[in-house]
Amino acid sequence: MDWDKLRIFHAVADAGSFTHAGHELGLSQSAVSRQIGALEGELRVPLFHRHARGLILTEQGELLYRTAHDVFNKLASAKTRLMDSKDKPFGDLRVTTTIGLGSHWLTPRIAEFVELYPDINVQLLLVDRELDLSMREADVAIRLRRPVQPDLIQRKLFTVHNHVYASPEYLKAYGTPKTPEDLDHHKILTFGPPPAYLKDVNWLETYGRPADNPRKPVLRINNVYGLYEATRLGLGIASLPDYVVGRASDVVRLALDPEPEIPEFDTYFVYPEELKSSKRVLVFRDFFVAKAREWSF
Repeated sequence: MDWDKLRIFHAVADAGSFTHAGHELGLSQSAVSRQIGALEGELRVPLFHRHARGLILTEQGELLYRTAHDVFNKLASAKTRLMDSKDKPFGDLRVTTTIGLGSHWLTPRIAEFVELYPDINVQLLLVDRELDLSMREADVAIRLRRPVQPDLIQRKLFTVHNHVYASPEYLKAYGTPKTPEDLDHHKILTFGPPPAYLKDVNWLETYGRPADNPRKPVLRINNVYGLYEATRLGLGIASLPDYVVGRASDVVRLALDPEPEIPEFDTYFVYPEELKSSKRVLVFRDFFVAKAREWSF
């Protein structure tokens, strides 16, 4: 089987179209289409169903894709080990975490790491869904929960605490809530819809209320920075994580009675077993473990 055709097939299956795969490969759409047609001719089976909205793998295509994907993952792993056989850590390192944690805690600390290790090319992948490390969607992750996969190495960094905040302008206009009953007459801002592992993050909706009769938020935002900005601008009251608020003076922390059980999220540095000897991963881990010790509010 022609290796170059297999590489192009893998790219097309990932992209879902000849055009998008061509952009990734630096080839024209017609060149990609010809290579796929030639591969299908050699194998004497169709690999894709072609329709107006894109390409779908046939049953035979799925079989070939799974095999090719496994081969490319093993090659990427071998490349990592070869690169790490040198004394000085270098090469690509893809790091994933949530948008909020990545924007407010990780990104401000990256500059120092890049200065210390200029030969490591860091790529931050900030998404609120968890990328699959075993499928090499990323190399390492910082996650807001303990990982459940048995083949992942984990190191706890810190615990994320949440508190209730409002802007001084909002409190001046609507008063300061002190009890659950008070909150019933205030504007509540919430996050979401949250992923399953953050399902308790919107506890303000049910604090002091029956679970089947929650407060209705006036605004829900699927980005924690947007939630902070809405709070800062006086749109309402929100539960925000410490790493977003930091030492900002433009929002006020509120105290409620009875004291609510506010959810906390343990944060872990996570990477696959196959990268346990990677110098890039180890220096990145050690750097951010040290930064986690320094960080507290």
